Amino acid sequence: MATTASQRKWRDKHRYVKTQLNVTARKLVHGYLDDIARDFELRGKAEAVAFAAFATKALVQRATFDPEIAELLDIFRTTYHADRDIYA
Repeated sequence: MATTASQRKWRDKHRYVKTQLNVTARKLVHGYLDDIARDFELRGKAEAVAFAAFATKALVQRATFDPEIAELLDIFRTTYHADRDIYA
């Protein structure tokens, strides 16, 4: 565990560009994040979360002029909501 002083130093250095995100997720999701980190040569699950957000935003932007991507995103949305409701 980092000392209080080193944590404060890190926060002061990165306060304008980074925030900590603690997320509770099913074990399956943690496995997905490990897979994403490995497949895309990322530095771990935290960077996999950032990459997933980046990729999702890119798909949303692409969907504005590509109907196939828009349909794919709609399928993702529908499937995710159905999956979320099953495990709720």
